[in-house]
Amino acid sequence: MGLVTLSSKFQVVIPREIREQFGLKPGQKLAFIPYNGTLRVVILPSIKEARGMLKGINTEDIREEVDEAR
Repeated sequence: MGLVTLSSKFQVVIPREIREQFGLKPGQKLAFIPYNGTLRVVILPSIKEARGMLKGINTEDIREEVDEAR
C-alpha cells in the first residue's frame, strides 16, 4: 500500500512502486470516484486503447424501461 500526503494545493504524488506496477505515464488520465465513503482511482484508457472494447456486446438488455417508452 502506498501512503501519500495531500499537499496544501490538494495534490498527491503517486509512489514509484504503484506507478511501475500499473504502468502509469505522465499525462495519463485518472478518474476519482466516490464510493460508499471511499475514494476509488480508476485508470482511464486512451482512445487508442479503448477502441474495440465493446465489440460484440449484447445491447438487447441495456436500455431502461424509461428509454424504451420514448
